[in-house]
Amino acid sequence: MPNAYVIGLGKSGIASAKLLQREGWQVTVSDRGNSEELQQQRQLLLSAGIAVELGDSFNPEVAAPELVVVSPGVPWDVPGLVRARELGIDTIGEIELAWRYLQKQHWVCVTGTNGKTTTTALIAAIFQAAGFDAPAFGNIGYAACEVALADPQPDWAIAELSSYQIESSPGVAPRIGVWTTFTPDHLARHKTLENYYNIKAHLLRQSQHQVFNGDDPFLRQIGPSQWPNAGWTSVTGKAGLIGDPALGTYIEDGWVIAQGEAILPANTLRMPGSHNQQNLLLAVAAARLAKISKEAITQAIANFPGVPHRLEHICDWQGIEFINDSKATNYDAAEVGLASVESPAILIAGGEAKEGDDKGWLQVIHAKATAVLLIGNAAPTFAQRLKQVGYTQFEIVETMERAVISGAELAQKHQAKVVLLSPACASFDQYANFEQRGDHFRQLCKTFVAKHPTL
Repeated sequence: MPNAYVIGLGKSGIASAKLLQREGWQVTVSDRGNSEELQQQRQLLLSAGIAVELGDSFNPEVAAPELVVVSPGVPWDVPGLVRARELGIDTIGEIELAWRYLQKQHWVCVTGTNGKTTTTALIAAIFQAAGFDAPAFGNIGYAACEVALADPQPDWAIAELSSYQIESSPGVAPRIGVWTTFTPDHLARHKTLENYYNIKAHLLRQSQHQVFNGDDPFLRQIGPSQWPNAGWTSVTGKAGLIGDPALGTYIEDGWVIAQGEAILPANTLRMPGSHNQQNLLLAVAAARLAKISKEAITQAIANFPGVPHRLEHICDWQGIEFINDSKATNYDAAEVGLASVESPAILIAGGEAKEGDDKGWLQVIHAKATAVLLIGNAAPTFAQRLKQVGYTQFEIVETMERAVISGAELAQKHQAKVVLLSPACASFDQYANFEQRGDHFRQLCKTFVAKHPTL
């Protein structure tokens, strides 16, 4: 029986181990952690005949596996993985493993710096409205190997893929590849913008059909010279299109036009912001490439509830709307989030800061935020940056609990319409992930409103 070694005991690692076991591999899962939750997962896997090593670093020369599968959060350049590749051991990501067992299915893969989750969710909703079994997975929804384990297997596989997942899954070749936006992110891992671009570009080159956001400055600059047969999108009408207009998708006179045909009114999607209109265009373009009807597209978009943690309406209190944008983990996403809400707004920002250009974000704060409440490790740095650009209406409150209470009080005082959590940061200083951060904000807002029906 061949030996496989899975690194990471999260959702992806567990699904990988179960898939490998089903396919006749002897499986060991390892994780450097040793928490109570991991101990519980270990017991479940042991009872299923899967070995688990906790608190260990991977040494390929000791483990001597024939296959290594890496969970998405594990850096591709840790010494054990570099050594495994040097030794010629087949070393792949969880997405690649799923691909090996789902190649007969049509894949739609969505990548980009921002906008991936909403676009992926829209595409899955459209395909499902058309009657397809089309689960969303990867960076959203299921782990990829959970989909590969499904019986029967789906009609379409709708994957949101981060640069980490693409980097470790070079064989994935989708029917349709979608690229939403491109701005500096994850440079601590990828080192240079060129490396980051090339990882994402690899996925699109592997795709049979490509769809690009033609309003993204970087992608527009790269343009049709590199991607001559792609479908480009634009919210600014046919005149704003680049590339072949016959392949384009755009908004004209309030309608979404795809490949020359009017599909649906653009305002059918109820999510705010021009970036969401762009996400809509990308989703419609993918759907039309799959020959999905206008009726199914319209039905799916009209019923689309939005995405948790991305400009998610939580509740209203005293005429003030609380909005969860926890998924805004970099400056660009947070700039888009703040630009999309009504002003004046109270902004809650901070967490674990990332590299990036904050100038656009700071300009939108000046224009739309009547006060900024700073939380987490980035609070002192953000306070310094706000001072440098002449913005003084900020306060370091440190915790989410204080931010929600102060946010409500300041919104009343300044007659602000919105209290917005849009952190411009990763969450790892205070939370396991952005979902946990957004869930905590949601819970605190609802508790506050329940306790303060009136002031």
